[in-house]
Amino acid sequence: MNNNARIKRHKRVRGKISGTAERPRLNVFRSNTNIYAQLIDDINGVTLASASSLDKEITVYGGNKEAAKEVGKLLAKKASDKGITDVVFDRGGYVYHGRVKELAEGAREGGLKF
Repeated sequence: MNNNARIKRHKRVRGKISGTAERPRLNVFRSNTNIYAQLIDDINGVTLASASSLDKEITVYGGNKEAAKEVGKLLAKKASDKGITDVVFDRGGYVYHGRVKELAEGAREGGLKF
């Protein structure tokens, strides 16, 4: 896939969704070797919580679906510690499939609602 096409899709989606302090945006970025997720309050321009496959809690290789699910669960745990339960999912222009889908399912299992 072409990264320019992904960025174009991401900009189109970002025109429609935005995160608030009560309902932050769950942003996903994936590279070939790792996956990253953040809860972002777009109104104040701050990251409320973040998790990635580079965190020491994640022991499996970062570029697979198992790691993505663990990152989703870890982010959900960090969010619940801060009292966040509802989020807006921002797949970052990626297809909702594979690692992005696993991260979303892991976050849902951890208690996030979207």
